[in-house]
Amino acid sequence: MFDSLSLGSAFLLGMLGSAHCIGMCGGIASSIALTSNANKTRSLLFYNFGRISSYAAAGAILGSLDYLFRYGPLESYLRLFAALMLIAMGLYVAQWWRGLTKIEAIGHNLWRFISPAASKLLPVNNLRQAFSLGIFWGWLPCGLVYSTLIWSSAANSSAQSAMLMLFFGLGTVPAMMTTSLLAKQLKGLFSKRISQQISGAAIIVFGLYSVPWRGLISIFNGYLT
Repeated sequence: MFDSLSLGSAFLLGMLGSAHCIGMCGGIASSIALTSNANKTRSLLFYNFGRISSYAAAGAILGSLDYLFRYGPLESYLRLFAALMLIAMGLYVAQWWRGLTKIEAIGHNLWRFISPAASKLLPVNNLRQAFSLGIFWGWLPCGLVYSTLIWSSAANSSAQSAMLMLFFGLGTVPAMMTTSLLAKQLKGLFSKRISQQISGAAIIVFGLYSVPWRGLISIFNGYLT
């Protein structure tokens, strides 16, 4: 049976969310390609590896709270919440509902302290600088990342949550690399409304599949008896 919390699922979510990632991080990635004094391809790869490392670190931190939800109906509630966040992510990517922007606002206080340090790393002169910039940029307030973090935390394991976020990040790399290195037309293709809507609808379907229906039925039956 298809596992909604598999590494393949995380990679797919990253690919489907790429249209949003290009809007959030595409500008900084393109600037690296245009201004980097090091090899452009390697600079972009190191930037993306840094960004993904921050996603994995955040996944490990949130996943370390697994003991709070390990037993009883709480685990089903967490999985339900994670599925609802995926549905919200799909609505967000498709631009049908922007409620996740309220969650993004939570991270803006942290970003105020991080952004000055990140801006000092531009222009990128070496691979270490590109990697460091990616680490900082991985903490940019983003509803897509936040919803994926909550989804990954349902794995109830710090290591598993980190791996899920790692593969989610890897799923965003192909589109980020392509649009940064090749043509503005490709960036326009990913940012077209129809592309966003198709990606968002696919994420919504995935979220509906992730709902722990059996667990919810068991909880509901428990209340009735």
